[in-house]
Amino acid sequence: MAERFTKPFTKAEMEAMRRALDDEPGVRRDFWAKLKRLGRRIPFAEDLLAAYFCTLDPATPNRVRLILLGAIAYFVLPVDGVPDFLPLLGFADDAALLMAAITQVAGSISESHREQARAALQEDGALTA
Repeated sequence: MAERFTKPFTKAEMEAMRRALDDEPGVRRDFWAKLKRLGRRIPFAEDLLAAYFCTLDPATPNRVRLILLGAIAYFVLPVDGVPDFLPLLGFADDAALLMAAITQVAGSISESHREQARAALQEDGALTA
């Protein structure tokens, strides 16, 4: 499993992320659909939402937005290193990629973005249990 994280993305994965970044509104729409479908079963939901809200912030530099949108696109895409339906392991690659992206841009994800994430997770009916 750890070996998967040291290998470069496949050509198909890279192409899928490029297409997704060309369709930012589609990534945002698919992001919410997948997040609502999976709900709180995602152990990194707060970090994922904080990254999402950071991409919406007009003060966020474009470089940071692109890094985070790439990680969010990988979460959304059906092309995945480890299928998401596998218990525990299914989101390991998504979590690793998101954490790598967040580490690169940690200074840009503010407490305000994290507060927005927590509020979204606590909204009644916003995410399934």
